[in-house]
Amino acid sequence: MASHSDTLVVFFGATAGANGGKLGSDEREIILLVWQIVDLHEKKVGKLHRCLVKPDTLELTDECKEETDLIVDDLTKADPLDKVLQQFQQSVQVELEDLGRNSFTLCVDGPQVIRQALHPEASKKNLVLPECFFSFVDLQKEFHKCCPNAGPGEDLNISSMLEYLGLSSVSEHASGLLDVRNMVQLALHIMAEPLSTYLPHSLLQLPSVKYKFESGTCSKTDPVDSETVIRARGLPWQSSDQDIARFFKGLNIAKGGVALCLNAQGRRNGEALVRFVNEEHRDLALERHKHHMGSRYIEVYKATGEEFLKIAGGTSNEVAQFLSKENQVIIRMRGLPFTATPQDVLSFLGPESPVTDGAEGLLFVKYPDGRPSGDAFVLFSCEEYAQNALRKHKQILGKRYIELFRSTAAEVQQVLNRYMSAPLISTLPPAPILPVMATPPFLATANTRDCVRLRGLPYTAAIEDILEFMGEHTVDIKPHGVHMVLNQQGRPSGDAFIQMKSSDKAFMVAQKCHKKTMKDRYVEVFQCSTEEMSIVLMGGTLNRSGLSPPPCKLPCRFPPHPLLSSPISPPPCKLPCRFPPPPSLPRPASCPLPCKFPPHPLVSSPIPPPTLQACIFNSHTPNVLKKQF
Repeated sequence: MASHSDTLVVFFGATAGANGGKLGSDEREIILLVWQIVDLHEKKVGKLHRCLVKPDTLELTDECKEETDLIVDDLTKADPLDKVLQQFQQSVQVELEDLGRNSFTLCVDGPQVIRQALHPEASKKNLVLPECFFSFVDLQKEFHKCCPNAGPGEDLNISSMLEYLGLSSVSEHASGLLDVRNMVQLALHIMAEPLSTYLPHSLLQLPSVKYKFESGTCSKTDPVDSETVIRARGLPWQSSDQDIARFFKGLNIAKGGVALCLNAQGRRNGEALVRFVNEEHRDLALERHKHHMGSRYIEVYKATGEEFLKIAGGTSNEVAQFLSKENQVIIRMRGLPFTATPQDVLSFLGPESPVTDGAEGLLFVKYPDGRPSGDAFVLFSCEEYAQNALRKHKQILGKRYIELFRSTAAEVQQVLNRYMSAPLISTLPPAPILPVMATPPFLATANTRDCVRLRGLPYTAAIEDILEFMGEHTVDIKPHGVHMVLNQQGRPSGDAFIQMKSSDKAFMVAQKCHKKTMKDRYVEVFQCSTEEMSIVLMGGTLNRSGLSPPPCKLPCRFPPHPLLSSPISPPPCKLPCRFPPPPSLPRPASCPLPCKFPPHPLVSSPIPPPTLQACIFNSHTPNVLKKQF
């Protein structure tokens, strides 16, 4: 219904937990609704209605029992919220017809009952609220505008407003009835002369609740007030901007005001920056700290405008042109073959998922040198087409399965910024020449089993394939923690090591990813320690028999001969001597002097076995290679 300046419906609600200024902050359900019609023109009031509401969880806090005088037994026979809202509509409609009116405006004492209680609960229960609950008169704000000398607006309540105006509180004991009658008294007094000329004009700019979140772009030069931004942490990795907007239902998010944060691998890290239309909505959002999205609780903290622009801001003309079409649903595709063309993608999506403007509605993500990354963003004109596209999640294009999930304008900006500014796989600087015996830097916590070993990788597997194989566990990889092992010819050995953030994360990966397939091959995943990883990378072996150290780590079997302990020694043997030649025989040219240290029998073969050792330890060993991420 449209707003009507001559008719108000004074509305009050209480929850099973905190009420007043903290109403809705603890996610408790509504248990009481009270309302009464006020005809401002005739200065008349209608019937006072009080309805109990049965919550899904029949449990009341001590604070609620004290404030409302209700107990659980009072609610067992009450109607659920959807039924009570129907009663509200029917009773208001009948009284409006008696008054000769066809519209009204809700009047509440503070925004909490609408923004923090009714809209969030209706959203969780998939209830469609009547239009009248999307705009309202805030009695506290109107009072403060009319009486600016009454004190700070945040300190106002019904009692203080009555006292300032010299009005007496009505006599009423039933919970909710007292509040509504006092609110009616305040509303009628504020409308009286000389203030009657104020309210009709103020009703033209009522506080409102947005029907849906609007996507949009943000430039790095746009001013963003830090008092309007929050950081949400603990989000499910697959959550979209619409999911976040639903979590904050009842509060108005600025256009394009949801920026999903990505990790170093370009995947969502469970955080988002959200920008609201003003400080009031930001403060109400902070009250939703540790509210739930599904089974997960979400942490909500203050953030800054600079943090928001760092994530959401972009200057790419290509991105701006792609996102210039408003009210589009954005889908991100990941894992595309590098040879995929726009026509391949359109054919994959099919006629049931028409892309907005055909190929113009596709944006392929590329590296600075023009190489494709395997990611793309797609625009759809409506939710139905987007849902049809999402049904193709993990279907095959070429020889690769494709991931599809919802995305946002801010994520488009962020992904393009990351790929175009620097590759996701960082390039290591040339390793210095270090002694082979040097201890690798990741041995500080050698005995901690915070690593996993992947065995049986396809020889064509790249680091991107490993990250894709790890799936949601990618966020738990340490920076530069992916080590692909190459053989002495510089080719993949089929093994890789991954350093995780903790031993628990490594255990989870080993449990969840063991014998998953990658390119038609199943991959074995084992938990191991940093020491075990280092030993293998330095040329040792790790098998069921345990660890075999690399040759460079083997202890000396015999001490050096005293005759060979001079400070200046000839060049060592190029190859270890299997049996030292007799003294009467001439020594071979390749071994001018006896070996300083007799060889260990396990490594005394004439030709050394191929080793798997990281180039980070000795960059001059051609058959000892490792790639790092």
